[in-house]
Amino acid sequence: MRDRQRGFSHPIPSEITPQEVWRERRQLLKAAGLGALGVAAPEARAGVARAGTLPALPASRNAALSTTEPLTPYDDVVSYNNFYEFGTDKSDPAKNAGTLRTRPWTVVVEGEVHRPRTFDIDALLRLAPMQERVYRHRCVEGWSMVIPWVGYSLSSLLKAVEPTGNAKFVEYTTLLDPARMPGQSDPVLQWPYHEGLRMDEAMHPLTLLAFGLYGEVLPNQDGAPLRMVIPWKYGFKGGKSIVRIRLVERQPVTSWMQSVPSWYGFYSNVNPTVSPQNWSQATERRIGEGRFGGLFTPRRKTELFNGYGAQVAELYRGMDLRREF
Repeated sequence: MRDRQRGFSHPIPSEITPQEVWRERRQLLKAAGLGALGVAAPEARAGVARAGTLPALPASRNAALSTTEPLTPYDDVVSYNNFYEFGTDKSDPAKNAGTLRTRPWTVVVEGEVHRPRTFDIDALLRLAPMQERVYRHRCVEGWSMVIPWVGYSLSSLLKAVEPTGNAKFVEYTTLLDPARMPGQSDPVLQWPYHEGLRMDEAMHPLTLLAFGLYGEVLPNQDGAPLRMVIPWKYGFKGGKSIVRIRLVERQPVTSWMQSVPSWYGFYSNVNPTVSPQNWSQATERRIGEGRFGGLFTPRRKTELFNGYGAQVAELYRGMDLRREF
């Protein structure tokens, strides 16, 4: 669907195609005489990091916070991405993110804190023990993944700067660098990218400050060198390539709220009964699932809070989750 005023588009779920199967599917369609349907298929991967080529990031598995569902293949995780700083097509980040430089890198943590600090990325890597957590990942376009992230709870960082009693929300901002992030030349959003959480959401053990996936440091296209992962929320809440974290008293205006407030609310919890994007959120397709994937992948019902209701539903007691979406 295209917003004509803003010039950006979101694919409908039927357009979603895992990249390792598109060639096989094209042959299948051709053999069946369906080539004239013109089903879109992603281009071949370009510049995609391969498993085992990035530095290792050892971590122990936190089984209590991990799902046991089958993992999404590594190739899909690093080649099918939403990272608009490098382009709006799912294949753009893998093609364009090679220009991103992740050393040196610093993250400013400031605002309503007693100990504001600027952290070097290596200091952040040493701040708390690394854990591997296998999380479900759900995006508003109707696709999902299961990813083994590496990092630690955001609460470890927030406690280190000692929040004041006025800290009610956490706002995080990604890198602004149009020279290396070509997507920032596109007015699809007002750059840099801003996202935020309520303080209790940010302090929840599931909220992860991620530095890696599949036992290695993050590939550039997945948000290197650090990003947020909040598994019960839609994926756009997970800001990538973060350079600033600010604790504030008032609810921040996030980038997608600023751009399309009727579609993207502040909370952005996975809720199959709310479809502000003008298509249903009741079902999803799991990337890499099934032989042919994409168009032929069976739909599964989307769970409230992405299946993490037992852990997080209490955070929203008394709220109208259709109005405060």
